[in-house]
Amino acid sequence: MKTLGIVFGTRPEAVKLAPIIHTLQDDPRFRIVLISTGQHREMLDSTLEEFRITPDVNLRVMQDGQTLSEVTYRILERLCAGGHLDDLDALLVHGDTATTLAGALAGLHAQVPIVHVEAGLRSGSNESPFPEEANRKLVGQVAALHLAATPGNHANLIREGIRESAITVTGNSIVDALAWGMRNLRSYGDPRLEDLDDDPRRVILATTHRRESHGQPMQEIAEALADIATRDDVRIVVPLHLNPKVRSVMLPVLSDIDNVDLVDPLPYLSFCRLLRRSDIILSDSSGAEEEGPALGKPTLVLREITERSESILTGSSRLVSRSRGQIVAEVQRLLNDPVAYAEMSDAINPYGDGRATERTVAAIANYFRMGPAVTPFVPGADVARSLT
Repeated sequence: MKTLGIVFGTRPEAVKLAPIIHTLQDDPRFRIVLISTGQHREMLDSTLEEFRITPDVNLRVMQDGQTLSEVTYRILERLCAGGHLDDLDALLVHGDTATTLAGALAGLHAQVPIVHVEAGLRSGSNESPFPEEANRKLVGQVAALHLAATPGNHANLIREGIRESAITVTGNSIVDALAWGMRNLRSYGDPRLEDLDDDPRRVILATTHRRESHGQPMQEIAEALADIATRDDVRIVVPLHLNPKVRSVMLPVLSDIDNVDLVDPLPYLSFCRLLRRSDIILSDSSGAEEEGPALGKPTLVLREITERSESILTGSSRLVSRSRGQIVAEVQRLLNDPVAYAEMSDAINPYGDGRATERTVAAIANYFRMGPAVTPFVPGADVARSLT
């Protein structure tokens, strides 16, 4: 039996790791130690509760007003000082957060092999997304096993000199989590949305939170949503991020518009219901870039560049920048042109087929010579209908 530590700290990490955690916990070849850093505090705790995951260790690092350097330091210091990595055969980290980077460094210092889930994402700019692009590149230099979601991520790793034998293409486990979410939908969790399923208007789900969007870009996004809301055939739902830098911009522009619902972040299963009900997704969230195509929802990405280029290439999402005029034009195009809408909603989902968890566990077993090599994920399976 091999002992695996799994470190996580944010809601997206919890969502994407949940299917993997449950499968590993049920596998007699592994003993699992779950380490929560608490980087997202309340949002993380509620998500873990929904997935019925209880951490073995909770570092509780989050403090109000702390810098990126401070949160990264606290995670690293508490992981190393607490003996939490003792006797681990490997440490699994996910993605590109402060938790990911600090977890990988702690594993390196403890001489524990690092398994990097969702490895190989690259935008080509350390400024966008910041600091995620640099975080994942740094983790890529110390990981022993790289679990890439797509063939494109695999190619990025090869270009950086990672050995072919250290990479497995698994698909993205967000598709696995979505499949579970669609089977376990709950109410919207907010009384303002109770009538949403009976509303004949087209629903636009809009989210924004990235550091690159703060300030004037977010002002442009808010004003674009206000422009779109002048149509009487749409209803815009905006789950507002808790960051004051988001709320201080979005609330003054959108609070008094009748067909804009500003709600707090929704529980995961409620958000899944909102995803299913939505007609168009408008977001700078990396999760939305994957969830939208997986569900067959046209997704407009509020960014200048993206590390998730696959859905851009297949046509299931489009980069629309943070320009007010361009955002409005692209949304109007989808609302007014049924052919354009169908082209996006029917495009191939490049991110997963619902078997990423299976491949992830098999790849870890193969790393320890406890199972055969894994047949890699190849995009093209249409899972949108099965999810919705």
